[in-house]
Amino acid sequence: MITTVSFAFASAFCVGPAQLGHESPVTSHSFSIHDSRFTIHQSAADSTYRALYESGETFVAFVSKATARKEQWEGYYAMKVAPDALVARAAAAGPGWKLLVVTVPGCSDSVNSVPYLASFLDRVPSIEMRLINSTVGRSVMEAHRTPDGRAATPTVILLDDQFNERGCWIERPVALIARMTSGETFEGKMQWYDKDRGASSLEEIVQMIEAAAAGTRKCGSP
Repeated sequence: MITTVSFAFASAFCVGPAQLGHESPVTSHSFSIHDSRFTIHQSAADSTYRALYESGETFVAFVSKATARKEQWEGYYAMKVAPDALVARAAAAGPGWKLLVVTVPGCSDSVNSVPYLASFLDRVPSIEMRLINSTVGRSVMEAHRTPDGRAATPTVILLDDQFNERGCWIERPVALIARMTSGETFEGKMQWYDKDRGASSLEEIVQMIEAAAAGTRKCGSP
């Protein structure tokens, strides 16, 4: 089971203990979800994802209970930085899209992407979003790993109106993945995020939605 790790560890790595073991046998279309509210053994992705999505919280509800980085979550959400052109592109993808986000409050990658995404979606009513924690979303994370093999937060899953998976976005933007692979420090990562202000994350997530609307699936880095 992935549990929410300490703030210092989560802020630097945004990972859970399960990432240190072997690759999970769970695939992107087969989940066994265990939580006090429900237990699901289901091979059909739509049924599983629907249960997870409906168990999730709105952004406002999630942040109201945050025990770490709460000022950042609220502050970045309040910035409202999404450009009009990006809003128009997302709206043009049509109705019915849903984003299921696996996240934890103390994760530095989550707080530098999810609040910007929430304020962006306030302007795109055709796309909804729900957040679940890394315990409930363990199988989702393990089935959608980073390029270096980690289950990480945030993991963003794109669902259609039937709750079928149509794409994913994992942990951080492609440009930052390249920098971290080249040995970027945690301080350097945070400086990059401060300068970017969610722009790269939003662009890649909109590209994922546009690809799904066009009938293709975009998941993870190229």
